[in-house]
Amino acid sequence: MLFIYLITVLIAFFWLLKMIFAKKIIFNKTPLDAAIFLFLLSQVLSTVFSIDRHTSLFGYYGRFNGGLLSILSYIILFYGFVSNQVDFKKILKISLLSSILVILWGLPGKFGHDLTCLIFMKRFDNLCWSTETNVFNPAERMFSTLGQPNWLGAYLAINFFIGIYFLINQYQISKIKNIYLPAIYLLLNFLTILFTKSRSALISVVIGLLIFFVYRYFSLIKKILIKYKFFLLLICIIFLFSIFYFRNYFPISNNHSPTSNPSVTESLDIRKIVWKGAIDLGRKYPLFGTGVETFAYSYYFVRPKEHNLTSEWDFIYNKAHNEYLNYLATTGFIGIGSYLLLIFSFIYYSLKISNFKFQILNQFQNPKYPFLLLAWLTILITNFFGFSTTTINLFFYLIPAFIVSLRGTSEASDEAISSKNLNVYQWGVLFLLLSSTLYLLFSISIYWLADSYYAKALQYLNPQSNSYQQAVYDLERAYSLRKEPVYADRLSTALAYLSVLASYQKEKEIAKKLVTTSQYYNEMSLKSSPANILYWKTKVKNQLLFYQSTLDKKELHKGIESLNQAVKLSPNDPKLFYYLSFFYQTLVLEDQALRNINRSIELKPNYQEAIDFKTELLKKVKD
Repeated sequence: MLFIYLITVLIAFFWLLKMIFAKKIIFNKTPLDAAIFLFLLSQVLSTVFSIDRHTSLFGYYGRFNGGLLSILSYIILFYGFVSNQVDFKKILKISLLSSILVILWGLPGKFGHDLTCLIFMKRFDNLCWSTETNVFNPAERMFSTLGQPNWLGAYLAINFFIGIYFLINQYQISKIKNIYLPAIYLLLNFLTILFTKSRSALISVVIGLLIFFVYRYFSLIKKILIKYKFFLLLICIIFLFSIFYFRNYFPISNNHSPTSNPSVTESLDIRKIVWKGAIDLGRKYPLFGTGVETFAYSYYFVRPKEHNLTSEWDFIYNKAHNEYLNYLATTGFIGIGSYLLLIFSFIYYSLKISNFKFQILNQFQNPKYPFLLLAWLTILITNFFGFSTTTINLFFYLIPAFIVSLRGTSEASDEAISSKNLNVYQWGVLFLLLSSTLYLLFSISIYWLADSYYAKALQYLNPQSNSYQQAVYDLERAYSLRKEPVYADRLSTALAYLSVLASYQKEKEIAKKLVTTSQYYNEMSLKSSPANILYWKTKVKNQLLFYQSTLDKKELHKGIESLNQAVKLSPNDPKLFYYLSFFYQTLVLEDQALRNINRSIELKPNYQEAIDFKTELLKKVKD
């Protein structure tokens, strides 16, 4: 996302520079302006009333995509493209070329030799990836450079229809010999979608093709059968191959899992639970939701008990795994309403300019419109079963820009920068532009540098490393560059561990200082994000470490207070009650310990750690 910010700043700079030299505002209106404005306004209001404004502004740390700044960047890119002359055909070709590189990068992993493992771990196999689930098993589900199979599938589904456009375009202009390259690309693209085992991506491609052929059937059935027999044959081959490949993949019942590990809960079953929580959040915060991109924290407010019985019960869900329900939960009915308005406005506009009436369009006058629209529609389908990433959001905003510009509704200016002398006002504006651009570029570079220090620190915090001193050093450098609550949270934990080590070495003064510093950073993170359950859990763990460091029982009582606050935020989290039981047991308060461990088991009957701990408690009570 930081790269998108960089591109946005540069495009905005040259766009504004062009205005200064042209001595006029270069901003083309589009039919989507009202919908875009309302959507942006809803995101601003949701950020203002957010439970965590920092997250709403910058996005969930590690993703960034979806925060208010990222949405603003996409909108700037949209208007930057429609207000300036851009060769969109070249951009589409670059997109296809990039997708080919992504496919080729991921294919070896399908056969047990992942290139990422070779580059970063110096081993040409798949063993650098986690095997706990099939999500990170390239041989089972291909994901290449996109980080997750469904993200790769969604990305390729978009490019599939871009590839069809080039196939039809080459066939239409009678370059028969040139159709083989796009045809090979389509086969390779679809084969890779099958390798991802992404049902949402496959469904989006199949639905897109069905929409297109139903659309064409009413006006061109004879011409299609005669002129596009090669294309129809290709589609039939793809469809038959997909049925063969996925014949045992789609679950007939909820008890069947497409994964090779029977202990892994079917992803759709988990999604249903998360969707229920998202709907409950929408009802609880109906106007502006809990705040843009705050689902990772707010989901705990209403997390259903059923989630505790899934294999991913202890995972952090920073998205609702349904883009529409995610907008409902985080931006309320106003946010989802404006988002749907934007979607339907673009669909209506696209159908209108495509003359999308069954008996009217008798030939492919301009095949760009329907295929670009179908590429965009795949996003709506894959987003229903998942959520948008930076790559997908780029297409979500830029494909409408392509269609608006191709239609010629906006008169994009290609006016060259003039060499005329600038007056004093222009020089003043130019100075402000240069200053603000340099500041933004500097801020982005600082953000990147801080993030690099943070990434290094995480490696030192790895249980296999446990180099807490080096982690503290890098985290302090990151926090000095950028006051990010995530840095403060991690830093407080690392300092708490160091305090324990110092106490073991009889360095009581150093241990005391480390405890004080750790508390300071934890308070900083909670001050920025008071509703973040993750930071409260950090405080609880820190209090336990402080107790190990000082042997002061006051720390245990403070830990219980923090746990009670965490329970208010997440009433259905069995771990919190497990921790409460542990704290009470440490204070030799068996009754409270038993009450809380029973609550923990009630919320998660198969919680083996809690069951074992209860057995120990009962033995101590009997003794």
